[in-house]
Amino acid sequence: MHAESLSLIAGTLLSLFFSYIPGVKNWFENFDAQVKRLIMLSLIILSSAAVFGLSCLGWGTEFGIAVSCNQKGLLGLVQQVVLAIIANQGIFAISPQRDASPTDRPIHSQ
Repeated sequence: MHAESLSLIAGTLLSLFFSYIPGVKNWFENFDAQVKRLIMLSLIILSSAAVFGLSCLGWGTEFGIAVSCNQKGLLGLVQQVVLAIIANQGIFAISPQRDASPTDRPIHSQ
């Protein structure tokens, strides 16, 4: 499997995790849309930094990580982060969101 495919899958799975896992979904729904996007972005960047860090420590091969610890590897990883963000936000936009509670709905006068 290519790195591009893995990035798209990772971004998709992260979005679905926050959309469907009950405890996480309920916690995540408390935030507004901007904070949700920042949380997703932070998690994608954090996981990419961990991948690069493992590679630089020499542990990457033990985990099957094929990222080189140099400028070329870092630039490739940045490209993968962008793909993961695109997949993540695209899936999140079409995944189910919280319904408005009765107190959130506008009251119509007759």
